[in-house]
Amino acid sequence: MADYIHQRPDWPRFTWRQDELATLLARVRHRQGRLIGQMLGLGFRLREEAVLHTLTEDVLKSSEIEGEVLDKDQVRSSIARRLGLEIGALAPTDRHVEGVVEMMLDATQNFEGPLTAPRLFGWHASLFPTGYSGISRINVGRWRDDSGGPMQVVSGPLGRERVHYEAPAAPRLDAEMQSFLDWFDAPHDGDPVIKAAVAHLWFITIHPFDDGNGRIARAVADMALARSEQSPQRFYSMSAQIRLERNAYYDQLEATQKGTLDITGWIRWFLECLERAFEGADRVLAKVLAKAAFWRKHADAFNPRQHDMLNRLLDGFTGKLTSSKWAKIEKCSPDTALRDITDLVSRGILEREDAGGRSTSYRLAS
Repeated sequence: MADYIHQRPDWPRFTWRQDELATLLARVRHRQGRLIGQMLGLGFRLREEAVLHTLTEDVLKSSEIEGEVLDKDQVRSSIARRLGLEIGALAPTDRHVEGVVEMMLDATQNFEGPLTAPRLFGWHASLFPTGYSGISRINVGRWRDDSGGPMQVVSGPLGRERVHYEAPAAPRLDAEMQSFLDWFDAPHDGDPVIKAAVAHLWFITIHPFDDGNGRIARAVADMALARSEQSPQRFYSMSAQIRLERNAYYDQLEATQKGTLDITGWIRWFLECLERAFEGADRVLAKVLAKAAFWRKHADAFNPRQHDMLNRLLDGFTGKLTSSKWAKIEKCSPDTALRDITDLVSRGILEREDAGGRSTSYRLAS
């Protein structure tokens, strides 16, 4: 008896019950088209702002799903630099952040190019530029060889581990990946959003690398979604939604990988998650429009330090804004920082948060 779907004799001939998905798929495709229409109706600068916000969230949240926290300013700066977007001062970025951004942008901006083994190897090398995952040396830019034992997804303390999944053995990988890549770039009679759902599951089930499989699987799905829209502009983040639903994501993957080749349940979950990602995009749109309205109202009303910090707050400042943080970020004296802040408070732009004294912090006035 097969424990996993890749051990079944009919692998990888996936099936699904189209009639059970038809209503949901039609709703998702309608929401997708409406969202893209709304975004394309924005002015060029606002559309750039929405794309930058979405791509930044995509990189951050895809990494967070795997337990890795990246610096938001570095990610945003790296994306802006690569896309030629003007956002003021750019934060210096380390090579790991650059690598993650490079992979994601290649998947979504160059979505029409063929997906090949060398391209995937390049993505993998971008994710692990030092050849290490944490403190462990891994095979980079090539399929895993299982020299350390079978590839397993495991949780729990040492000695009481629970094996959630075991991937196909390394000798199968060349044939498995060639089959996947041939299918991914072949003409497809069905809906391309369904293809994105299948691609995500198929890739993550093969699990071809020592590490980074989840992030690359999500990049592959994003590439398929970009093909479904025939556009490199990203206005929603599937990874950000998966991050919010991480436990359900892993539960659904495990149930599907231990089930049959009928993957209706997985596709349904993927489509429902995608629909909720569109709702997240509505919030991005509202945020971008609110930021634009703020600057229309307050054009040229601030000094450069205030302008920069207000932009950071409008973009979603991480943590509490204090006078000491202001001074550090804007490279000015504490007295200058406090004068800048006091001016904005007196004008009703900023307000003090509840805590006072040495821990006084500020936020945008509501």
